Amino acid sequence: MCGICGFTGSINNEQSILEAMMNRIIHRGPDGAGRYFDAGIAMGHRRLSIIDLSDAGKQPMINADGTLVCTFNGEIYNYKELKAQLIEKGYRFSSDCDTEVLLHGYTEWKEKMLDKLRGMFAFALWNTQTHELFMARDMFGIKPLYYAQINGQLVYASEIKSILEYPGYTREVNLEALEQYLSFEYSVLPETFFKGIFKLMPGHYLTWNAGKLSITRYFDPMLMPSKQPLAHDELVQRIDDTLQNSIRYHMVSDVEVASLLSSGVDSSYVATQFNGKRTYTVGFDYERYNEIPYAQKLAHTLGIKNTSKVISTDEYWSELSRIQYYMDEPLADASASALYFVDREAARDVKVILSGEGSDELFGGYNIYHEPFSLARYQALPQTLRTCLAALAKRIPGHPKGKNFVIRGALPVEERFIGNANVFSDQQKTRVLKYRTKRRAQQLTKPYYDKVKHLADTEKMQYIDLNFWLVGDILLKADKMSMAHSLESRVPFLDREVFELARTLPLNEKIANGTTKACFREVAHRYLSAFQAQKKKLGFPVPIRVWLREDIYYNRIKREFQSDIAAQFFNTDELVRLLDDHKAEKFDYARHIWVVYMFLLWYKQYFVPGECCVSIEDELKRERGRAQSA
Repeated sequence: MCGICGFTGSINNEQSILEAMMNRIIHRGPDGAGRYFDAGIAMGHRRLSIIDLSDAGKQPMINADGTLVCTFNGEIYNYKELKAQLIEKGYRFSSDCDTEVLLHGYTEWKEKMLDKLRGMFAFALWNTQTHELFMARDMFGIKPLYYAQINGQLVYASEIKSILEYPGYTREVNLEALEQYLSFEYSVLPETFFKGIFKLMPGHYLTWNAGKLSITRYFDPMLMPSKQPLAHDELVQRIDDTLQNSIRYHMVSDVEVASLLSSGVDSSYVATQFNGKRTYTVGFDYERYNEIPYAQKLAHTLGIKNTSKVISTDEYWSELSRIQYYMDEPLADASASALYFVDREAARDVKVILSGEGSDELFGGYNIYHEPFSLARYQALPQTLRTCLAALAKRIPGHPKGKNFVIRGALPVEERFIGNANVFSDQQKTRVLKYRTKRRAQQLTKPYYDKVKHLADTEKMQYIDLNFWLVGDILLKADKMSMAHSLESRVPFLDREVFELARTLPLNEKIANGTTKACFREVAHRYLSAFQAQKKKLGFPVPIRVWLREDIYYNRIKREFQSDIAAQFFNTDELVRLLDDHKAEKFDYARHIWVVYMFLLWYKQYFVPGECCVSIEDELKRERGRAQSA
């Protein structure tokens, strides 16, 4: 696991510029640094040593004839198999690392190599003869990669903060990103919150040659339910075998591998299957928001160590600005902060952890995936009747029980579901924002819904989440929160072979008898108690709605809502109304409040001089201390 950055073309002081870009992401790779300069390119690399700890694994790595240079962030779990294939074709290797497999694999297969890779990756390959830059990101977007065209050149990095060190870039907030963020609670557009800086999207590769940019999608996580599915018992066995195989691959490392552990079925299953000895858990000092007792009980049963930490309320709030700095773009998922703390605990002992991300998207685990079944009988009524009932329900003051059911039931799935989060409605955004662009959230999801008209509503929802929620929220926080602590996070559910099986599951193996993720839960029940296997999904529960009704946090956020910064973007009276209504328990506006508050904290980190809580000097000092203690 590492951090990469670089830029094409020639520029004055290119060595010091590259050094500044590399230092901004030193937390991604504190074990070493490498640089490559040639006519038309500067490439930087920060290394976190996981596989082949020798100097042979250093990057940038150059092939034997000097025609290709590679910088790579991630892990290729099947690199040994690919290496064997390449040796048969006559290629020679000087290391036992996966980076060299990318160099030879690209020489042999070009972009078709991407279809062979089993792992997580973002890498850059420079052809010294043609002066073409080739960059690719893994199929699900586990590893991030950003780029910008600045003064006719391409600048790229694993994190946006690295690109900001390039002198030709001028910071500007992307206002459409803010508008869509209010609905999705994460940055959803290809163009980031920084105007002119883009994400290379999951399953895409990019080529840059002679000032021309070309982007191609090579992978689409399309669901393909089998018309002749396996018998149920055979399917359960196949899922179990495939997951165990994936976990074995994800354990490949020259350093110790541990696992995160919550009370959920996903991380609990991983804990029963991996051959590590350590697990890590966090909770809060509120009983219903504390998963530690569940995790400790399972760890004791399995005979493995569990390190647990109770996050105090003061501690949680004190780290929010730092968390938004490391996130690069505002993210309003409150569980990201819990992930920050549990990753910090793990990083004290290990360099690599396993985590359970992706299981819900692949196997149908989110509670909302049951909604099409809950609405089925109501939606059998004529559309005109449901439309009238919804119009009447909207006129009822307050939020009585059943109102939301009647309103949502009048809408097709394409209108009511934009992903696992849907915070501000169009009407609410009109009231709260000082400006509006013209694009509704549903316009972003429509091209994806158009591709899956043949699927059932729940499967359409899965496809939307695979393309939006998974990459924009789940994997973003998994990468950024772990790498903030120089920790590699691996996700065995998001494996090529696991997906190839999961995409074929019929709907009744995912949602059955009121249970989500039905078939996978049966797999987990082989190793866990019925209670653990069937436990309702919690994620990392965080008591945000409780805190926002306490004076100390209500007042803290009110000051931010009434600030000059907030007034640049929002109608501040409307923000305060949301806050007051929540405190008075008129309605639960916790997510609305949190979305705005996280944006304001992020904005101060990146746009207000003197407010950023992490300087390059801080990063360098921390890593020097880390090296000395090691």
